Amino acid sequence: MTDIFANLPRSAIASAASGSDSLPEWDLDDLYKGMDAPEIEADLLKGAAMATAFQARWRGILAEEANQPGGGGIADALKALEALEEILGRLVSYAGLIYSGDTSDPARAKFYGDIQSEITDISSKLLFFPLEMNRLPDDALDAAMAANPALAHYRPWIVDLRKDKPFQLEDRVEELFHDKSVTGHGAWNRLFDETMTALRFDVDGEDLALEETLNLLQDESRDRRKAAALALAKVFGENLRIFTLITNTLAKDKEISDRWRGFKDVAESRHLANRVEPAVVDALESAVVASYPAISHRYYALKAKWLGLPQLEYWDRNAPLPDGARRNISWDEARETVLAAYSGFSPDMAAIAGKFFDRHWIDAATRPGKSPGAFAHPTVPSVHPYVLLNYLGKPRDVMTLAHELGHGVHQVLAGPQGALMAPTPLTLAETASVFGEMLTFRSLLDGAKTPLERKTLLASKVEDMINTVVRQIAFYRFERELHQERRKGELTSDRIGEIWVAVQKESLGPSIHLDAGYETFWTYVPHFIHSPFYVYAYAFGDCLVNSLYAVYQNSEDGFQEKYFAMLKAGGTRHHSELLAPFGLDASDPSFWSRGLAVISGFIDELETLGG
Repeated sequence: MTDIFANLPRSAIASAASGSDSLPEWDLDDLYKGMDAPEIEADLLKGAAMATAFQARWRGILAEEANQPGGGGIADALKALEALEEILGRLVSYAGLIYSGDTSDPARAKFYGDIQSEITDISSKLLFFPLEMNRLPDDALDAAMAANPALAHYRPWIVDLRKDKPFQLEDRVEELFHDKSVTGHGAWNRLFDETMTALRFDVDGEDLALEETLNLLQDESRDRRKAAALALAKVFGENLRIFTLITNTLAKDKEISDRWRGFKDVAESRHLANRVEPAVVDALESAVVASYPAISHRYYALKAKWLGLPQLEYWDRNAPLPDGARRNISWDEARETVLAAYSGFSPDMAAIAGKFFDRHWIDAATRPGKSPGAFAHPTVPSVHPYVLLNYLGKPRDVMTLAHELGHGVHQVLAGPQGALMAPTPLTLAETASVFGEMLTFRSLLDGAKTPLERKTLLASKVEDMINTVVRQIAFYRFERELHQERRKGELTSDRIGEIWVAVQKESLGPSIHLDAGYETFWTYVPHFIHSPFYVYAYAFGDCLVNSLYAVYQNSEDGFQEKYFAMLKAGGTRHHSELLAPFGLDASDPSFWSRGLAVISGFIDELETLGG
C-alpha cells in the first residue's frame, strides 16, 4: 500500500537561506481551510465508514473472487482502495504540512499527532487487503488480469506489491506492527523533530535556530564560520544523550522489524522499497568510494590552496571562494532564473513550475519553529504538491529551489497514475529534482561573463555534487556500520562519533581537518531518523542525471518527450524500463563511472582556471 504514514518533513540535506517578509508562504486551502475546518471531521468519518465497509465487503473472499472470470470484483476493490487512499492521504498530508510550518506550536503538534493516530486506526482495517492479495496464486491473478482490462490497469501496483510477499507476516502481527507505529518509531521521529527545532545556538551573542547557524558555515568571515561551528558542536554535545537514545531506539526498532520479516542485510528493506537491486546499489557505492581521491580529495586540496591554508578546518569546507562573485539573490531573481532554465528545456516544464509561484504552493520564508531544510510533498493526485524552503538568498538556495521544483513537476506529471501508482521509488524520485538543478546550473554557467564568475559557479556546483554524491554515500556507509553494530548491542555517543569521523575522514580526504566537536555532527541529519538508508538515493539520482544530461546534450529531437514520459510513469515501471529509451543501464558498473567523470571533469577545468 501507499505509505500514507510517511513522516514529514523529509528535509533535504542542503541548507537553505534568509528570511524576508516578502517571501511567500503557502496557502493550504486546497487541502483544508484550517485545522478546525468541518471538512476534516467529515473526511475522518467518511474514511472510517468507507474502511469499515471495505473490510466487511472484501475480507476473506479475495481467493474466491480471483477464481471468478476476470478476477470477479477485485478491480472494484482496488478502485475503492484508491478512493480511500485519496481521502486518508489528504488528511495526513495537511496535518504534516501544518506541523512542518511550526513544529513548536502545541496546537499544531497535537493536531498532527491526533490525525496520525486516527488515520492509523482507520487504515488498520485495510491491512488485510495487501496480505490477502499476496496469498493469491500467481497463475490465477495473471489470468484474471489478462481477461479484465480494469484489473490489468493496476498490474504495476500488483506486481510491485508481490515483491513484498516473501517478507509478509501473518495478519495479526502485521496489525500489531501497524497499530504500534504511532507510539513506536512515529513517536521517536516526532521527538527528534521537536527537539531539533527547539535547539538554539549562540553565535557571537546572536540567538539563532539550526538553519540560520548552518547557513553561517558559508559565511565570508572565517571567524564567523568557526563561531557557528563551535556553537553547533556545543549544542549538539549538550543534547547527545537524547539523540543517542533516539538513534539506538530506532535502529533497534528497525532490527526487530527486519528480523521478523526475514531481511538479512541492514539496508535490504530500503532496497526493496526503492525497487532497486542490492547489486546496483553496491556498484554505485563502490564506484563512488573509488572516486574519492579523484573528486573530493582533489577538490578540497585545491580549495585549501585557493584559501591560502595548509589544511581546511571542517568549518571551511563550504566557505565561499576568495574574490568570488558573491551577492544575495532576491526571491524574484531566483524565480526568474529557475523558470528561465526550465523554459529553455521545455516551456511545458516551466509552465508547471510557474504554478507553484502563482498559486501559493511554496513556503519559502524562515521563521521560528519552522522545519529546517527543504522538501516537496506530493499530497494526493486530486490536489497538487507543496514545496517548503528556508530561503536566505544564497546561490545554493537557488539550486535548492530548482531541486524542489523538479520534484514538484515530477509529482504533478505522475499524478494521473492515481493514488496507488503515482508514488515513485526514491532512487528515481531524485532524478527530476537533480535534472532541474542541472538545467539551472548550465543556464547560469552559459551566462557567465568573466572567468572569475565561471570559476565561482563551477566550484559551487562541484561542492553541491560532492555533497550530493560523496557525502551521501559516506552517510550511507555510516548508517550501515551503525546499524550493523547496533545488532550486537547499544552504541555509546562516543562510538557513534568514532564511526562518523572515520567515514568522513575517508570521504573528505587529508585536506580537511576534523577538529574536536565534529564527532557530534551526525545528530542533525534527519534522514537517519525518518528514512534509514534514504541517502544513497541522492547519489543515485545525481550520477544518473549526469549520464542523462549527456544524452540530452547529444540528442536530436524527442528527448523532452521521452523525459516527460519517464516522469509521467510515476511508480508504474522499473528503473531499467525507464532508462532503456535513453540507452542507459544502471546495472552496468561503467554507468556510475561515467556519471562520476562529469564531476571529475569540472574539477579538471577548475585546475586550469588557477588560483
